[in-house]
Amino acid sequence: MLVIHPKDKTTDMLRTLYTGCAARLVDSICPSSEIRRLLHHTSTSERIMLLGHGCDRGLFYRLDDSSQLFDGIIVGHQHAYYLRRHGANLVAIWCNADLFARNEGLHGLFSGMIISELAEAELYNITTTQEELDVENQKLACRLRQLFDEEVPLSDIPQRLRDLNDSDTPLTRFNYNNFYYL
Repeated sequence: MLVIHPKDKTTDMLRTLYTGCAARLVDSICPSSEIRRLLHHTSTSERIMLLGHGCDRGLFYRLDDSSQLFDGIIVGHQHAYYLRRHGANLVAIWCNADLFARNEGLHGLFSGMIISELAEAELYNITTTQEELDVENQKLACRLRQLFDEEVPLSDIPQRLRDLNDSDTPLTRFNYNNFYYL
């Protein structure tokens, strides 16, 4: 499995998805050509996970984890050809990864907007606390990992996640309802 997860303290809970797995991890910045090489040489039978923050144009990276700003896109349009080769064996969890997938013709499990920071909660009028964010997002990551470990088909995961939402708060309803199989 290839995992591209740029270091970011606000998405650390996503490490749960690959910790202990036989995975090649890219967690620091590397040139676009190196990302293309890694994607090209990853077998189509292997899953690719793209995790962190992003937008409809791709997965972000930042050089300084204490900064609120992002420095660029580590996986974007220039990598779509290599991602399409993997069929539906992609998992992309970042804000609006589903829009990126739709724009690029990708298939797999994708997240829409996911609230991982208080500023995002305020933007979407979701009342929460930092403690709830930390606890519930860690639970979400653990549940997603459990579904992966149980080898639940990616196509079934969005509904299974919604069924696992035992807290049923505005935050969890928002986040659990923003997973899509495309």
